[in-house]
Amino acid sequence: MTMGARPTRTLVVVVTFFAAAILLAGCAAGPNPSAGGGEAGFWFGLWHGLIAPVAFVISLVRDGVGIYEVQNSGAWYDFGFVVGLGFLVGGGSSAGR
Repeated sequence: MTMGARPTRTLVVVVTFFAAAILLAGCAAGPNPSAGGGEAGFWFGLWHGLIAPVAFVISLVRDGVGIYEVQNSGAWYDFGFVVGLGFLVGGGSSAGR
């Protein structure tokens, strides 16, 4: 391995991380007036649960970003949100260890 390979690899990892964070930030929960006024259902809840950690970090520095969609369909959105969060923490399988 050459001496210059390590900083280049670190730079690629950092740039990839920030690019992914920016792409996920565009999908964060929040008001979307151009969406036609529909309520978020199960699938949006699932997606918002999956991106909740990234949306949380971004919500600390940006006012217009939330981790939970207020205009939702109720129980189905909540269920999707919890399932999405469950995917991130390993679900019930990690509790048995």
